Amino acid sequence: MRLKLVGGIAFRKLLASGYGVWLHDPHTVIFIMNTQETFPLVAVRAVSGMLALAVVACMTPRPVAADERASPQPAAAQPSATRAAEWPLFRGDPQMTGVASSPLPKDLSLLWSFKVKEGVFEGTPAIVGGVAYIGDLDGTLYALDLNTGKKKWDFFTGEKFVGFNSAPAVRDGLLYIGDVDGKVYCLNADDGKPVWGFETKAEINSSPNFYKDNVLIGSQDATLYCLNAKSGDVVWKFAIDDQIRCSPTIAGNRCFLAGCDSRLHIIDLDKGEKVADVPMDGPTGVTPAVRGDVVYFGTENGTLFAVDWKEARLAWKWQQSQSGHGIRSSPAVTENLVIFGGRDKRLHALNPATGDETWSFLARGRIDSSPVVAGERVYCGSADGRVYGVDLKTGEKAWEYEAGGRFVGSPAVAQGKLVIASDDGVVYCFAEKK
Repeated sequence: MRLKLVGGIAFRKLLASGYGVWLHDPHTVIFIMNTQETFPLVAVRAVSGMLALAVVACMTPRPVAADERASPQPAAAQPSATRAAEWPLFRGDPQMTGVASSPLPKDLSLLWSFKVKEGVFEGTPAIVGGVAYIGDLDGTLYALDLNTGKKKWDFFTGEKFVGFNSAPAVRDGLLYIGDVDGKVYCLNADDGKPVWGFETKAEINSSPNFYKDNVLIGSQDATLYCLNAKSGDVVWKFAIDDQIRCSPTIAGNRCFLAGCDSRLHIIDLDKGEKVADVPMDGPTGVTPAVRGDVVYFGTENGTLFAVDWKEARLAWKWQQSQSGHGIRSSPAVTENLVIFGGRDKRLHALNPATGDETWSFLARGRIDSSPVVAGERVYCGSADGRVYGVDLKTGEKAWEYEAGGRFVGSPAVAQGKLVIASDDGVVYCFAEKK
């Protein structure tokens, strides 16, 4: 009998407070320890007489040097109306704002659902060209017709437990995604055929982003990789002192990483070099959102940070009133609100200039799903098995769908439709009620 390290996040479906045991199939047993509020996860699975041990944890941050100042760079662009029919990235745009370019119908109903037997979805779809793309934790990437939910093609990694928990990114007919074994795939978006692959040294939770002719993706091997989008060749690598779980956020020629080393890293995308870093109060896997000169992100300590990225200094921070509830939801940012979910079961909306809370909405389960703003509402999933639509002005519930399962992944919005997937293997598409 031998032990092997595997990607532990792939089993977040199993998480429960305290200790628990879950039988995945007759050959696979998972043991869970102390996973409700913290990153560490220990899972043991017995597969064909072998044991696989997964330990997923952000390492203890080391002491860090004083801040460095960043020279001013061009302000971040806002979402463009030209991409109203698409959602090509995890949060919709390179700045990761989580804002759809067009509203959704107020009276949403279920258009279709796509069920994968024994499937587990934790990722967020990408929507391009009338197709929704999403990866399963059990090793399959699906391309679904946006109007009907019919499968156009699928791609299998070759191993059931080597799947995807991040969102794909699509550009110029190519799809990019990383798996829990650390491999980056470039596939033809039309038929799912492989174009190239690249191996990192650890699990990938990061969704890709693009800069010029390159694709950027982070890995738990503590490295941000800048690869040529056509060939997969390495352009440059940028290493930090602990895991990278967030997706890279881009504004102008700057990249932002919120790391498990308790630092916000600001990187020059042309050189692949450090511009500055800013300390935070704990590790995070949250993807930062940029609007104007400020970048927003939360941490495992339940703090939402607003950092002036041109000056590389803290603008303000907001702390949850209840201790012990981390933030794993990436924020959505508009002119008037910063909106994010918490493990305190609340969707919070803050003033982006001051950090004062404007409203909060209480769900029935924790909100790790990242919210998306569409028109006058913000939408998110929850661990209570519901998808919520909340009024942006009042914070009151305006729409709800009870699906069952749990939602860790986030919505994608395009062409008047909202697509989201649950951890019990179902992809849902909502559209105007007929």
